[in-house]
Amino acid sequence: MTDLFEMLRRLGLRLSREALDALLTHAQKNRLSAAQLLEQVCVIEQRERDTRNLARRAKAATIGNCMPLDKFDWNHPRTIDRHLYENLLTLDFLTRGDNVLFRGQAGVGKTSLAQNLGLRALERGHTVRFSTVPTALVDLLRQESLPATERRLRRYTAPDLLILDELGYVPCDSRAADLLFNIVSRRHEKRSIVITTNLAYKQWGSVFHDASCLGALVDRFAQHCHTLDVDAESWRHKEAQQRSRNKKKPQDEA
Repeated sequence: MTDLFEMLRRLGLRLSREALDALLTHAQKNRLSAAQLLEQVCVIEQRERDTRNLARRAKAATIGNCMPLDKFDWNHPRTIDRHLYENLLTLDFLTRGDNVLFRGQAGVGKTSLAQNLGLRALERGHTVRFSTVPTALVDLLRQESLPATERRLRRYTAPDLLILDELGYVPCDSRAADLLFNIVSRRHEKRSIVITTNLAYKQWGSVFHDASCLGALVDRFAQHCHTLDVDAESWRHKEAQQRSRNKKKPQDEA
C-alpha cells in the first residue's frame, strides 16, 4: 500500500492515503472491476484538484474566511429578500455587468453574503477580487506615479467580479473618491461590482467630503444595481449576549 501510494503521488495524484485506503476497501467489498476502480480514482482526484484550485483562487482573490452559506440564519434578520439573493447566486447579473449593493447596519451579515457570492463566482470559473473600500483606496493612493497607479488600477478593473466591502466606516478625501469613480466608470456596464455599506446613497457624501465626482459615481453604480437591504440585530451583539447568558447559568444553578 505504501509503495502504491508513493507511485501515485509521483504520478501527480493528490488523493490522500486515507482516501486511497477507503477506495480500495470499497472496491474490494463491492467487487468493482478495474475500469470501475479507475473511474472512482478519477472522480476523487478531480474533486481534490477542484477543491485545491478553488482554495488557491480564493486566496488570490483575498476573499478571506467567511461563514458558510448553509450556516446563515435566514430567520435572524427582520427584513431580507432571500429570493433576490438566491437569484444573485445564479450569477446572471455577471453576464449583464449589473452591480449589487448589500445595505444594512454593522454586523448583520453583509460581508458574509458578499463573500459567498464571490466564492460562487470562483466556483463557476470567474475571476474575483475582494477588498474593503479603505484598503483598496490606500493601495491606489500609495502609488508614486501615474503609470504605477494605472498599473495598480487593473487589480480592481480587470476581474469579472469586484467586491468592495465596508463603504461608510472610514472617511475619504476627494482624491480617493476620484479613484473609486475611475474604477466604477471603467467597469460600468461591463463588469460587476458588489458594495457593502451601512449608508443610503444620499449619505455617501458623508464619506467622500467635497467630492465633485460623487453624483456621477452613484449614478453609474446605481444604474443597473440590485439592492439587498438587511435589517437585523448585529450577529456579534447577539452572540455576545448568548455568551453572557451561558456564563451566568452555572452561577444561577449554584
